[in-house]
Amino acid sequence: MQKEDVARLFTTPVDSPAYAPARYRFTNREYLNIYYRTDPEVLRRLVPEPLTVTDPIVRFEIMRMPDTTGLGDYTEAGQLIAVEHEGEKGEFNLAMYVDSVPAISSGREYSAYPKKSGSPTLYVDSDTLVGTLDYGTLRVATATMGYKHHALDPAEARAQVCSPNFMIKTIPDYDGGLRVCDLVRTQISDLTVKSAYTAPGRLELFAHAMAPLADLPVREVVGASHILTDLTLSPAQPVFDYLTA
Repeated sequence: MQKEDVARLFTTPVDSPAYAPARYRFTNREYLNIYYRTDPEVLRRLVPEPLTVTDPIVRFEIMRMPDTTGLGDYTEAGQLIAVEHEGEKGEFNLAMYVDSVPAISSGREYSAYPKKSGSPTLYVDSDTLVGTLDYGTLRVATATMGYKHHALDPAEARAQVCSPNFMIKTIPDYDGGLRVCDLVRTQISDLTVKSAYTAPGRLELFAHAMAPLADLPVREVVGASHILTDLTLSPAQPVFDYLTA
């Protein structure tokens, strides 16, 4: 392999890339969102400056992705915290649990998504939409929502899915320090809402040392949504460099 060929690599192994070099297009990407109020002091300990917490709201999401360019079929779950950055409202992406190695690798390397391995599911049980998350052999989250009770305004559904996301991007250096430590921002703009509903929702979280979703306790569920979309992810852009601050 010539030097110029090495410089064109986007990931390793050199003979079988960990993920496809694609701009990821999602067809029939399905969301179950549970919005809930939690302990504001816990949020302030977790949310990094220069983000600020103005309302102690967390979104627990399960995303079912049956048809993704380059990545195939997989499911994710995670927690996002309502924040502001320089007057702009958005969400801080705290953690994501994913059942696909290529999706984990590409999300962490190509962008800044805080992904680790987990086993989420999303399915319909009689008249209820159910989302679960297992870490290893243990259940750490169960979300339920009435199935398609009330149509949700497509504009509201779009606002939920297209809220700006903030994440921490780190790349370690060879000496054990950090080569990159940035706050990054991304926002979905290429999106089609195919259906959207709201209904009563509930969320139960279970304590776990390595999947600490329950550290953000559910004080009050304030909303739930079930949204089906087609969308393309947008690149992340740095907005704050912690190494030069």
